[in-house]
Amino acid sequence: MTAVFSHGRLRLYLLKLLDDGPKHGYELIRLLEDRFLGLYAPSAGTIYPRLQRLEVEGLVTHTAAGGRKVYEITEAGGAELRQRAGELATLESDITASVEDLSALAGEIQTEVRGSVRDLKRELREAARQTRRTRWEPPPPPIRPARANGGPAPSAESPLLAEFDQRLAAFTVEVGALVRAGRLTDTQLRTAIRLLDGALDGLRRLLR
Repeated sequence: MTAVFSHGRLRLYLLKLLDDGPKHGYELIRLLEDRFLGLYAPSAGTIYPRLQRLEVEGLVTHTAAGGRKVYEITEAGGAELRQRAGELATLESDITASVEDLSALAGEIQTEVRGSVRDLKRELREAARQTRRTRWEPPPPPIRPARANGGPAPSAESPLLAEFDQRLAAFTVEVGALVRAGRLTDTQLRTAIRLLDGALDGLRRLLR
């Protein structure tokens, strides 16, 4: 409950609303929400116990209509409302001030959230640029081991070895791009890994 309704002031305001005419609990909740410009709305657990207490005290009564309790102020309730007219005027002023404070706070929060969203979008854009740059950087040249069968390794100047390096780098980049762009499932990724392992095993057998 908003602080403006502390010390039993909510029951006084309920009497004021009922003095304008009979209402059911939901109507009272909506009227209070409208009074606070939608920035505060009491719960049913706040309103109905107070209405029951007012009824026990003989300040309101209710009738059943359409499956709902419609509350109406009694003569005793009207008399208390007139006796506390000064308190009610002060309460109205406090509510006005509270609404202004809540509106200012809501504006500050909205501005802060917008700034946070802008910062987040900027960070996401930068992360995306970094990811794209990293994704397309060619891998470092592979280390060329000696032939497993004891034969001489190809020389660094071999045209075929240079072509192999280019094909390997292009293969790595293209496969990585295809996998990420395709958004593969875990099962598909495991299949792709097995295919790569099979290709590696084939090369190992070739070099034996």
